[in-house]
Amino acid sequence: MPAYIVVEVTVKDPEKYRDYRAMVPPTLEAYGGKFLIRGGHTEQLEGDRLPGRFVVIEFENSERAKAWLNSDEYRDARALRHATAETNMFVVEGV
Repeated sequence: MPAYIVVEVTVKDPEKYRDYRAMVPPTLEAYGGKFLIRGGHTEQLEGDRLPGRFVVIEFENSERAKAWLNSDEYRDARALRHATAETNMFVVEGV
């Protein structure tokens, strides 16, 4: 069953966050990750919460998604993300 990592991002250091964005794509390849949404215009349709940045990454299953998140390949990028942004991250199984 496909799984999706969904991330709400509030960028605190835009300059260093650009470095993070450049680091991520090569880390996804080995885990079959594919960006479906990576930033872009967000329009609030209901509710009272709007994230600064929104990201969705598709994986074959939740095990591959979690393996990527905890991988050696992503370790340095993850540390940089923690240093440059506040995030809420979820893994969601699809149909």
